[in-house]
Amino acid sequence: MTQNRSLRVGLTAILLSLCLRLSGSGLPERLLDWLTRSETAAILISIETGREVRFSPYLEAFSPDFVESPPASLEFLPEDPLPCFSEDQVSLFWATAKKPDIPALLRQKLSWDLRAAVPTVLILHTHSTESYTRHGEDYVESAAWRTLDENYNMLSIGAIVKDRLEAAGIGVIQDREIHDYPSYNGSYVDARQTMEQILADNPGIQLVLDLHRDAAGTGGHQMRTLATVDGQESAQLMVVMGTNHDAYEHNLSLGLKLHAQLERQHPGITRPLQLRGARYNQDLCPGALLVEVGAAGNSYQEAVIAANALADAIIALARGTG
Repeated sequence: MTQNRSLRVGLTAILLSLCLRLSGSGLPERLLDWLTRSETAAILISIETGREVRFSPYLEAFSPDFVESPPASLEFLPEDPLPCFSEDQVSLFWATAKKPDIPALLRQKLSWDLRAAVPTVLILHTHSTESYTRHGEDYVESAAWRTLDENYNMLSIGAIVKDRLEAAGIGVIQDREIHDYPSYNGSYVDARQTMEQILADNPGIQLVLDLHRDAAGTGGHQMRTLATVDGQESAQLMVVMGTNHDAYEHNLSLGLKLHAQLERQHPGITRPLQLRGARYNQDLCPGALLVEVGAAGNSYQEAVIAANALADAIIALARGTG
């Protein structure tokens, strides 16, 4: 009995000594401070209930007024479902005898992700010097509705699309060569050589955009296309598909989806997708499109709005389709 009592006294003395040492080290205060932090409260709730919560940092963790904060920000939310399309979302203009299965091409999944560590988009301009009707802009025309001024020709339109895509995490190469000056007739041959070299050097490219502006009219009067985007007057966009090569249906499937996505975002922004019996260098890449950004009768500002709408649609398709 005496031995047990001595053991208890000895253990008590040891514990008291340890408490005195810990008290002098400041550990109890640090432990209490940790236990009353909001981060600790969140950890304890997660362990007990499995709920991931955040607490207001302005109140002590165990204050009577301490409440859970609003849900975490959007970065924790799942991405929107992949888009899918149907035939009633597209309109077509046929200038070829070929009759592809449009509903089937629309239903095909677009299996890509443009947000990669390498460039996935190439923007070029076979008719680089095309421009618009001037509304006070001060630049020299190389011919009617054409200019070498890169602030107002198709190179500037491509730069707008490039900047928007890059801001969304999409790697873009823009070819800034002039392919239609001084020789307009050799522009597609010249652009083809450039395109072949860029594709060979960048095998990750999945989308090629050849950006033009359309031209139709007589004399000094040029066609002006018109749509409304967020309350502003915009040029219209038109996807042009060449069918004179074996893999045209792959490109057409993509072109149909882009056309439908544009209409979904901004009804009236597109003119009918045109299928033509040409090639337009689209045989070089499964993902090559020609897009007309307005027409010569449009103002430059109307083309800028359309270019931004085009970028929005590509960003919406960047993860593919369902």
